[in-house]
Amino acid sequence: MPIRIPDSLPAHAILEAENIFVMTEHRAMHQDIRPLNVLILNLMPTKIITETQLLRKLSNTPLQICVDFLQTASYTSTHTDPEHLKQFYYTFDQIKDRRYDGMIITGAPLDYVPYEETAYWDEVCKIMEWTKTHVHCTFHLCWGAYAGLYYHYGIKKFDLDKKLFGIFPHQILKKTSPLFRGFNDEFLAPHSRATDVNVSDVAAVPELEIMALTKEGSLAIAKTKDSRQFFVTCHAEYDANTLALEYNRDMEKGLTSVDLPINYFPDDDPTKAPVVTWRSTGQLLYSNWLNFYVYQSTPYDIKDIK
Repeated sequence: MPIRIPDSLPAHAILEAENIFVMTEHRAMHQDIRPLNVLILNLMPTKIITETQLLRKLSNTPLQICVDFLQTASYTSTHTDPEHLKQFYYTFDQIKDRRYDGMIITGAPLDYVPYEETAYWDEVCKIMEWTKTHVHCTFHLCWGAYAGLYYHYGIKKFDLDKKLFGIFPHQILKKTSPLFRGFNDEFLAPHSRATDVNVSDVAAVPELEIMALTKEGSLAIAKTKDSRQFFVTCHAEYDANTLALEYNRDMEKGLTSVDLPINYFPDDDPTKAPVVTWRSTGQLLYSNWLNFYVYQSTPYDIKDIK
């Protein structure tokens, strides 16, 4: 089924070229069904790339998905055309009285920055508090996952001795969970982070359950037992070249100590095109989240979300 986005959003043409069913607002207005309303707080500097990655994964859904994009008012991105932000993004004051079936809080390149020193930390805290009463199910991604675990449960992050960078195998701890419907017993997914949390700290919170770990034992996916909040540290939405672009960017900065991403380039040769081994993981993860934890349980009348 289609994903519903503004007609002129740059991702529209990209997704249509990939044969992904995208519905324009004009066409959607003539269908007598209630779409799922999803809000994306996009904290990434490369906003258009992140928009396209997430919309690609949200495209395989049982109903129309009406997506709104949220930016911070306390910090304005310097990497995105201001006209793009003006045309496609809301600020919190503009949507705070609305309710949403689902929300995604993205990552941000803030590995070594303490939360309280983040320019928009107070605003993100306000938004995360707001999700408790205005969003049926929230999907915290990468930095957003660590920020959510810290804000909601006081779980502190720590810096890794070495960046977790590449494609890693994962073990599923809750194999009967609808989140993993269609998954293999083990799955591959990208990581690109220099931050982690102690799994024991997550396990000690009665409201939380650990769903998946990397094979080395690092947290990959956790959620609340009432399934209203998800915390995902892997990037199953990444494009084929995302890690390559990051690696090349770091090399251009003169960071010669940067390691090659693990299990990514064939023969560890950065001149060779990466082979995507995580595409199905990404599609299943996001569609299962939408199908089972948003669509199946959200109130029909969106005003009943609380």
